Amino acid sequence: MTATAVALATTAVHAADDLKIALIYGKTGPLEAYAKQTETGLMMGLEYATKGTMTLDGRKIVVITKDDQSKPDLSKAALAEAYQDDGADIAIGTSSSAAALADLPVAEENKKILIVEPAVADQITGEKWNRYIFRTGRNSSQDAISNAVAIGKQGVTIATLAQDYAFGRDGVAAFKEALAKTGATLATEEYVPTTTTDFTAVGQRLFDALKDKPGKKIIWVIWAGGGDPLTKLQDMDPKRYGIELSTGGNILPALAAYKRLPGMEGATYYYYDIPKNPINEWLVTEHQKRFNAPPDFFTAGGFSAAMAVVTAVQKAKSTDTEKLIAAMEGMEFDTPKGKMVFRKEDHQALQSMYHFKVKVDPAVAWAVLEPVRELKIEEMNIPIKNKK
Repeated sequence: MTATAVALATTAVHAADDLKIALIYGKTGPLEAYAKQTETGLMMGLEYATKGTMTLDGRKIVVITKDDQSKPDLSKAALAEAYQDDGADIAIGTSSSAAALADLPVAEENKKILIVEPAVADQITGEKWNRYIFRTGRNSSQDAISNAVAIGKQGVTIATLAQDYAFGRDGVAAFKEALAKTGATLATEEYVPTTTTDFTAVGQRLFDALKDKPGKKIIWVIWAGGGDPLTKLQDMDPKRYGIELSTGGNILPALAAYKRLPGMEGATYYYYDIPKNPINEWLVTEHQKRFNAPPDFFTAGGFSAAMAVVTAVQKAKSTDTEKLIAAMEGMEFDTPKGKMVFRKEDHQALQSMYHFKVKVDPAVAWAVLEPVRELKIEEMNIPIKNKK
């Protein structure tokens, strides 16, 4: 065989190589519902982006899934295995912020792209960030700033309740920063363990901090997983002190608890009935057809990650890491939420958020999130926190 023939044969074999995408997620453990939605969204997004072929530039797309149980040590090991043993070209994950933070150095050591979805802690694209990290999921600042814009106004006093780990503390820090610009006052911050189910003591402390304040008084809750603090706080009758509850959006099963809070306002990352664009229309229609239910919060996230991967590989014409980074910095891509843009400085996807008001429809099992207005990319000043 001539040298040219060998080269051509090698090229042909390489062209036929599978394009391997690893999904690291908390398939079992406290964030199981989030993980399941991410996987569904990722597979539907890849299907949509490849027009059903599940191939990209002649390469078959293979998704390798690894359950990290939302545990940082397991997540690190799973990601290293995906890059080193499975030959993953790109990885996506993970469900837990603590696990995602543990994954960041693994991507750097292996010089491979990690698209963070759906973990939200600011540190991921902040002080713990490295150049191999991109995030399609929203960050704590996007959550917090959109909620601060939705509920924070002159004369409003707010107290916060959050889980005592990266997700909760980063979220409140960003919320506090954004709230200061709205003219609202922050009365107190409360943090409790992620496993908390009894909110009596913390609820009383929050009531005590607010009850004598003039004007509108709100407890803003930032929470992931079980425990249902909103229902528990509502059972303690905050209205007797003129106190309202508020929180961001959530998965549909969690929105069932919001039915007890008609008129509550907040901001959400996604609610299936709000974004109006062809991709979301396809996702809602197909998901309803296949699962007899609308797509949820993290289904949209998994779908967005898929759109980012396909757009990046097509733009880079390669899965070489350096070519992908060059293609992805500043890259615009379409998602069920509309346009997203990977900010060049920290690789955070800038995206719309949605100010909502809770409406109760007896025919719907969860609270309907009625749009008040879309908070567009240009309207939210999301700080760059990586100091690089």
